[in-house]
Amino acid sequence: MRITKATTFIVGNPWKNWLFVRVDTDQAGLYGIGEGTLNGFAKSIEATIHELAPRYEDQDPFQIETIYQRMTRDMYSDGGQIHGNAVAAIETACWDIIGKVTGRPIYDLLGGRYHESLPAYANGWYAGPRTPESFAELARVVVARGYKALKFDPFGAAWRTMDPVERKLSIDIIAAVREAVGPDVQIMVEGHRRFSVAEAIWIGERIVEYAPTWFEEPTDHTKIDATAEVGRRLAVPVAAGESFTTTHQFAELLKTNAVHILQPDPSNMGGIWRTRMVCAMADANYAVVAPHQAQGPVSTAACVQIGACTPNLLVQELFDEFNVEWEREVVVPPVEVVDGRIQIPTGPGLGIDLNWREIEKHPYQVSNFLPLFAPGWERREGARQSLPDAAAAVDAADQTA
Repeated sequence: MRITKATTFIVGNPWKNWLFVRVDTDQAGLYGIGEGTLNGFAKSIEATIHELAPRYEDQDPFQIETIYQRMTRDMYSDGGQIHGNAVAAIETACWDIIGKVTGRPIYDLLGGRYHESLPAYANGWYAGPRTPESFAELARVVVARGYKALKFDPFGAAWRTMDPVERKLSIDIIAAVREAVGPDVQIMVEGHRRFSVAEAIWIGERIVEYAPTWFEEPTDHTKIDATAEVGRRLAVPVAAGESFTTTHQFAELLKTNAVHILQPDPSNMGGIWRTRMVCAMADANYAVVAPHQAQGPVSTAACVQIGACTPNLLVQELFDEFNVEWEREVVVPPVEVVDGRIQIPTGPGLGIDLNWREIEKHPYQVSNFLPLFAPGWERREGARQSLPDAAAAVDAADQTA
């Protein structure tokens, strides 16, 4: 069996274009699907997938490690997250093919099913005004849907530091969410790599009373020693790793013995196999994993396969129920959540397929982008978010004329 071609599809989710791939083989009707979504880089990853074609075409899809090395090591150049996402799309599709050929879910090929279902935490639910009242109201809705855990970024457009007004508002939002959901629901505070070490420590010391499960990526991922310093100084656990692209970065972080909640993102990591390696590395260091997943539904399916066979899984991130309504039409079947737990599919491969007709209804738009350092980003309005900037540009042009 050989890979014959890869076909890419960009789907216009309003706040982040999704990039899907279909990898065909020389066996009639046998193909696999994958995803390589990265905020603001759908076209770039699409081009990378096709530029890598000589590295995976005519290869046996069962030879995961060989294909991975041909697409990474043999290229010599490091393309970072764009490169990782392109590789992940192909690698995941290969696993999907292997599962279909063997008639087994991917988790059965990675050690077997360990969990009956997976604990999930909701994200993407706070698409409203940045006020304590709005966050509290929306958090109650999440809990009413059965979720026992939820994550949110209360920090607005903060970068490096915050003034006293912004600090107070951010802490008030965290307090409001805790009060709204009660003491038994897990809350995770997202930092989006915003802060200096000092600011992150200041925040972390003041949110202890609200008992967050973790403070996520408080500092930029490129300085691992900074993340470790925050982890050492806080009573609140720090979670990190979603932005990493190699196992070596996780090894460096684990060596500090300061962060024990790892968040590998299968898309950035180049696929399922490298992510499962990170889970094993974490286990060897008494750490747990909470795989990052802020992409589309195919990436969710990949995370479910990884989580199903990972004993040290803490919880799985889930956007799917808080994305656009038509997401549930993009894949068949969509993810199923019961009482805050993801139900693990039993079908071969990823256990899902893409709805090609639905995909055609939602074309790429360059404005489908999440501007994390612009006021109001949490509304996740996509194209509508860019309208004020466009209007300003028109005004500026008129004044120049």
